[in-house]
Amino acid sequence: MFSGIIEEIGCVEKIDTLAQSKKVAISCKKVLSDVLIGDSISVNGVCLTVTNIENNLFYVDIIQETLNRSNLGDLDYRSYVNLERAMMYNQRVSGHLVQGHVDTQAKVININKTDEWTEIDFLIEPKFKKYCIEKGSIAIDGVSLTIASISDIGVKVALIPHTLSNTILSGYQIKQKVNIETDMVGKFIENFSGMVN
Repeated sequence: MFSGIIEEIGCVEKIDTLAQSKKVAISCKKVLSDVLIGDSISVNGVCLTVTNIENNLFYVDIIQETLNRSNLGDLDYRSYVNLERAMMYNQRVSGHLVQGHVDTQAKVININKTDEWTEIDFLIEPKFKKYCIEKGSIAIDGVSLTIASISDIGVKVALIPHTLSNTILSGYQIKQKVNIETDMVGKFIENFSGMVN
């Protein structure tokens, strides 16, 4: 479980492509300060298990399902990624509860920059957009954000300079694919109501 507060931007240093998976090495400093093999790290919002640690690198295995569902399949050498260690239950949750189970990918369709903030619009599939509510929470590439508004085709978020300077969101471009995890509460309600009917 994560809070969606990014601790560090990491960099992809190695990618080994296998038949149905990839082994990826990511460099970072802060996140590695107390991580052990077997720990979970959120990489662009995807919960991955640390399989090895060498110097300032940690290694993860990414299976085909994850490569298909998330933007991790598009990673290249020297790609930047949002990183967060799994939260401890005795710490403050500054974002919202993020499982690290990406629902789908969305596409950046508009970026509006002002002196004080940046607004980004995302195109989201209807079957996942239904879990999005105005002023509700959403995780985009692992970042806990508040939905500023909803449109017929997606959502808009407003980003303050601090968020932009501490995440990969500042580098977003039109048509870029991003990982989306909708708030789990809506999914639980839908599941329970289906069981009652």
